[in-house]
Amino acid sequence: MSIGVVIVDDHALFRAGVRSALSGLFDVRGEAGGVEEAVGVITALEPDVVLLDVHMPGGGGREVIARVTRTRPEQRFLALSVSDAPGDVITVIRAGARGYVTKTIAVEDLADAIRRVHEGDAVFSPRLAGFVLDAFAGELPPAEVDAELDLLTPREREVLRHIARGSMYKEIAHRLGISAKTVETHVSSVLRKLQLSSRHELTRWATERRLVD
Repeated sequence: MSIGVVIVDDHALFRAGVRSALSGLFDVRGEAGGVEEAVGVITALEPDVVLLDVHMPGGGGREVIARVTRTRPEQRFLALSVSDAPGDVITVIRAGARGYVTKTIAVEDLADAIRRVHEGDAVFSPRLAGFVLDAFAGELPPAEVDAELDLLTPREREVLRHIARGSMYKEIAHRLGISAKTVETHVSSVLRKLQLSSRHELTRWATERRLVD
Protein backbone atom coordinates (compact mmCIF):
# COMPACT_ATOMS: atom_id res chain seq x y z
CA MET A 1 0.00 0.00 0.00
CA SER A 2 1.33 3.43 -0.95
CA ILE A 3 2.05 5.84 1.89
CA GLY A 4 -0.45 8.69 2.02
CA VAL A 5 1.10 12.16 2.25
CA VAL A 6 -0.22 15.70 2.73
CA ILE A 7 2.02 18.71 2.05
CA VAL A 8 1.61 21.78 4.27
CA ASP A 9 3.49 24.93 3.27
CA ASP A 10 2.45 28.54 2.73
CA HIS A 11 4.33 28.80 -0.59
CA ALA A 12 2.24 27.40 -3.44
CA LEU A 13 5.20 27.08 -5.80
CA PHE A 14 7.13 25.03 -3.26
CA ARG A 15 4.13 22.76 -2.64
CA ALA A 16 3.79 22.20 -6.36
CA GLY A 17 7.45 21.27 -6.65
CA VAL A 18 7.32 18.80 -3.77
CA ARG A 19 4.10 17.29 -5.07
CA SER A 20 5.64 16.80 -8.51
CA ALA A 21 8.78 15.24 -7.03
CA LEU A 22 6.86 12.81 -4.81
CA SER A 23 4.16 11.81 -7.31
CA GLY A 24 4.66 8.20 -8.28
CA LEU A 25 6.54 7.50 -5.06
CA PHE A 26 3.68 8.20 -2.66
CA ASP A 27 -0.05 8.78 -2.59
CA VAL A 28 0.00 12.59 -2.34
CA ARG A 29 -3.53 13.12 -1.10
CA GLY A 30 -3.60 16.88 -0.78
CA GLU A 31 -1.95 20.09 0.32
CA ALA A 32 -2.59 23.17 2.42
CA GLY A 33 -1.15 26.67 2.73
CA GLY A 34 -2.04 27.66 6.29
CA VAL A 35 -2.95 26.39 9.72
CA GLU A 36 -6.74 26.40 9.38
CA GLU A 37 -6.66 24.79 5.95
CA ALA A 38 -4.06 22.23 7.08
CA VAL A 39 -6.12 21.06 10.06
CA GLY A 40 -9.16 20.57 7.83
CA VAL A 41 -7.26 18.78 5.05
CA ILE A 42 -5.37 16.45 7.39
CA THR A 43 -8.52 15.57 9.32
CA ALA A 44 -10.46 14.89 6.14
CA LEU A 45 -7.80 13.01 4.16
CA GLU A 46 -6.12 11.11 7.04
CA PRO A 47 -2.62 10.85 5.54
CA ASP A 48 0.04 8.55 6.94
CA VAL A 49 2.64 11.34 7.02
CA VAL A 50 2.30 15.13 6.92
CA LEU A 51 5.16 17.17 5.45
CA LEU A 52 4.92 20.28 7.58
CA ASP A 53 6.48 23.72 7.24
CA VAL A 54 7.48 25.36 10.52
CA HIS A 55 6.67 29.01 9.83
CA MET A 56 3.19 29.81 8.53
CA PRO A 57 0.55 32.43 9.28
CA GLY A 58 -1.75 31.54 12.16
CA GLY A 59 0.64 29.75 14.50
CA GLY A 60 2.91 27.69 12.27
CA GLY A 61 3.66 23.98 12.36
CA ARG A 62 3.41 23.73 16.13
CA GLU A 63 -0.21 24.90 16.02
CA VAL A 64 -1.08 22.42 13.28
CA ILE A 65 0.35 19.55 15.32
CA ALA A 66 -1.42 20.66 18.50
CA ARG A 67 -4.81 20.90 16.83
CA VAL A 68 -4.61 17.77 14.70
CA THR A 69 -3.39 15.51 17.50
CA ARG A 70 -6.42 16.33 19.62
CA THR A 71 -8.45 14.07 17.33
CA ARG A 72 -5.64 12.14 15.58
CA PRO A 73 -3.02 11.45 18.25
CA GLU A 74 -1.37 8.86 16.02
CA GLN A 75 -0.75 11.31 13.17
CA ARG A 76 2.89 11.44 12.08
CA PHE A 77 4.54 14.70 11.09
CA LEU A 78 7.85 15.34 9.33
CA ALA A 79 8.96 18.97 9.50
CA LEU A 80 10.32 20.25 6.18
CA SER A 81 11.64 23.77 6.62
CA VAL A 82 14.08 26.30 5.23
CA SER A 83 15.11 27.04 8.83
CA ASP A 84 17.82 25.13 10.66
CA ALA A 85 17.66 27.35 13.75
CA PRO A 86 17.87 25.31 17.00
CA GLY A 87 14.79 27.03 18.42
CA ASP A 88 12.64 26.04 15.44
CA VAL A 89 13.87 22.46 15.52
CA ILE A 90 13.24 22.01 19.24
CA THR A 91 9.84 23.72 19.17
CA VAL A 92 8.36 21.46 16.51
CA ILE A 93 9.90 18.28 17.95
CA ARG A 94 8.56 19.06 21.40
CA ALA A 95 5.17 19.64 19.77
CA GLY A 96 5.22 16.09 18.45
CA ALA A 97 6.91 15.93 15.04
CA ARG A 98 8.85 12.73 14.45
CA GLY A 99 11.55 14.35 12.37
CA TYR A 100 12.98 17.54 10.95
CA VAL A 101 14.78 18.03 7.65
CA THR A 102 15.64 21.18 5.71
CA LYS A 103 14.42 22.11 2.24
CA THR A 104 17.87 21.57 0.77
CA ILE A 105 17.32 17.82 1.14
CA ALA A 106 17.58 15.69 -2.02
CA VAL A 107 14.37 14.09 -3.31
CA GLU A 108 15.60 10.56 -2.67
CA ASP A 109 16.58 11.46 0.89
CA LEU A 110 13.22 13.11 1.50
CA ALA A 111 11.47 10.00 0.22
CA ASP A 112 13.56 7.87 2.58
CA ALA A 113 12.75 10.20 5.48
CA ILE A 114 9.01 9.91 4.76
CA ARG A 115 9.23 6.12 4.74
CA ARG A 116 11.21 6.05 7.97
CA VAL A 117 8.79 8.38 9.76
CA HIS A 118 5.92 6.22 8.54
CA GLU A 119 7.68 3.19 10.06
CA GLY A 120 8.02 4.98 13.40
CA ASP A 121 11.61 6.20 13.16
CA ALA A 122 12.85 9.61 14.23
CA VAL A 123 14.60 11.34 11.35
CA PHE A 124 16.87 14.39 11.49
CA SER A 125 19.44 15.98 9.26
CA PRO A 126 22.82 15.17 10.89
CA ARG A 127 23.49 18.74 12.07
CA LEU A 128 19.99 19.08 13.52
CA ALA A 129 20.18 15.86 15.52
CA GLY A 130 22.68 17.51 17.87
CA PHE A 131 20.19 20.26 18.73
CA VAL A 132 17.61 17.68 19.72
CA LEU A 133 20.07 15.64 21.77
CA ASP A 134 21.19 18.75 23.65
CA ALA A 135 17.64 19.95 24.23
CA PHE A 136 16.43 16.72 25.81
CA ALA A 137 19.60 15.97 27.74
CA GLY A 138 19.52 15.62 31.50
CA GLU A 139 15.76 15.61 31.96
CA LEU A 140 15.77 12.43 34.07
CA PRO A 141 17.84 11.73 37.18
CA PRO A 142 20.92 9.47 36.74
CA ALA A 143 19.53 6.76 39.03
CA GLU A 144 16.71 6.07 36.57
CA VAL A 145 19.16 5.89 33.69
CA ASP A 146 21.46 3.39 35.38
CA ALA A 147 18.65 1.09 36.43
CA GLU A 148 17.34 0.69 32.89
CA LEU A 149 20.73 0.69 31.19
CA ASP A 150 21.72 -2.27 33.34
CA LEU A 151 19.17 -4.30 31.39
CA LEU A 152 21.18 -3.88 28.19
CA THR A 153 24.33 -5.64 27.06
CA PRO A 154 27.33 -3.51 25.97
CA ARG A 155 26.59 -4.32 22.32
CA GLU A 156 22.94 -3.36 22.73
CA ARG A 157 23.97 -0.03 24.24
CA GLU A 158 26.31 0.55 21.31
CA VAL A 159 23.54 -0.17 18.79
CA LEU A 160 21.17 2.04 20.77
CA ARG A 161 23.53 5.01 20.52
CA HIS A 162 23.79 4.61 16.75
CA ILE A 163 20.01 4.39 16.44
CA ALA A 164 19.68 7.60 18.47
CA ARG A 165 22.00 9.34 16.02
CA GLY A 166 19.60 8.45 13.21
CA SER A 167 21.76 5.77 11.56
CA MET A 168 20.22 3.14 9.32
CA TYR A 169 20.63 -0.58 10.07
CA LYS A 170 23.07 -1.02 7.17
CA GLU A 171 25.19 1.91 8.37
CA ILE A 172 25.32 0.51 11.91
CA ALA A 173 26.19 -2.94 10.59
CA HIS A 174 29.09 -1.52 8.57
CA ARG A 175 30.45 0.48 11.51
CA LEU A 176 30.23 -2.41 13.97
CA GLY A 177 31.31 -5.15 11.58
CA ILE A 178 28.12 -7.17 11.96
CA SER A 179 25.18 -7.97 9.70
CA ALA A 180 22.11 -5.75 9.30
CA LYS A 181 20.03 -8.70 10.51
CA THR A 182 22.07 -8.82 13.72
CA VAL A 183 21.52 -5.09 14.21
CA GLU A 184 17.79 -5.65 13.79
CA THR A 185 17.91 -8.44 16.38
CA HIS A 186 19.70 -6.16 18.86
CA VAL A 187 17.16 -3.38 18.30
CA SER A 188 14.28 -5.79 18.87
CA SER A 189 15.90 -6.96 22.09
CA VAL A 190 16.39 -3.38 23.32
CA LEU A 191 12.79 -2.48 22.51
CA ARG A 192 11.57 -5.51 24.43
CA LYS A 193 13.77 -4.88 27.48
CA LEU A 194 12.83 -1.20 27.70
CA GLN A 195 9.17 -1.90 26.90
CA LEU A 196 9.16 0.46 23.92
CA SER A 197 7.40 -0.07 20.61
CA SER A 198 9.31 1.82 17.90
CA ARG A 199 12.62 3.35 16.86
CA HIS A 200 11.06 6.76 17.45
CA GLU A 201 10.43 5.92 21.12
CA LEU A 202 13.89 4.37 21.39
CA THR A 203 15.53 7.51 20.03
CA ARG A 204 13.58 9.73 22.41
CA TRP A 205 14.50 7.43 25.33
CA ALA A 206 18.20 7.67 24.50
CA THR A 207 17.99 11.40 23.80
CA GLU A 208 16.31 12.19 27.11
CA ARG A 209 19.06 10.30 28.92
CA ARG A 210 21.97 11.95 27.12
CA LEU A 211 23.37 8.66 25.86
CA VAL A 212 24.78 10.13 22.65
CA ASP A 213 28.01 12.08 22.56
